[in-house]
Amino acid sequence: MRVAIHQPHYLPWLGLIDKIDRSDLIVVLDHVQYERHGWQNRNYLASKSGPVLLTVPVIRGRSLDRISDKKIDNSSAWREKHLRTLTEHCYGKAPFWPEFRGRIRRFYATEWDRLADVALASTRLVLDGFGIATPIVRAGELGEFPGRKSELLAQICAKAGATSLLCGDGARHYIDRQVFRRYGVGLEWQDFRHPRYPQPARGNAGFLPRMAALDLLLNAGPGGVRLLREARTPRPGGPATGTGRGTAPSG
Repeated sequence: MRVAIHQPHYLPWLGLIDKIDRSDLIVVLDHVQYERHGWQNRNYLASKSGPVLLTVPVIRGRSLDRISDKKIDNSSAWREKHLRTLTEHCYGKAPFWPEFRGRIRRFYATEWDRLADVALASTRLVLDGFGIATPIVRAGELGEFPGRKSELLAQICAKAGATSLLCGDGARHYIDRQVFRRYGVGLEWQDFRHPRYPQPARGNAGFLPRMAALDLLLNAGPGGVRLLREARTPRPGGPATGTGRGTAPSG
């Protein structure tokens, strides 16, 4: 069984959606330390003027707070702001906005309390839109894991019954292969290649890669998952369409 492990990200980018789509199970690594200025609570959307960063405000708390414990600062009207940005500046005229408008509005009508919950819900929204049914489990639901770094990931894989872990290319620099051999878990590399697709909101301003996966969903619809899958194998004689960006230590 191929397993992927990744921290929860609000409005996840296509690289994470691709990893989930390739896997038999995704384990959400929500019991590790929250990283300030990371991608757990923010991502970019595409607008005519360029990338627009949406950030879920969180209560500062302690430096060692886990992601699962991180609370959202609901003193600001961030949900209304994000929905307005989506509607007025980015995707109000996107081809598939009418199809997904209701789901997106219901998502932002919900008053979320914890960051992990809103991040996971935003991921499920995109996965459902693409028809990706990979099971999702939180690491905390599998038990307690005393290991760190590669040891932690290998322990989670063993508990989940994984035969292999699907890793992003950034993990090549820190994964300890010997640890995984000890647990009898193989390693596979994602080698993510970014698809190109129309972005009507951009006009003639040029394609913006590495936006939130919602960008592909609203511009290409459920069939966008086909573009994601086709990009995995370069066409003969054609250049790669892009590579993945670095992620947090989650493989």
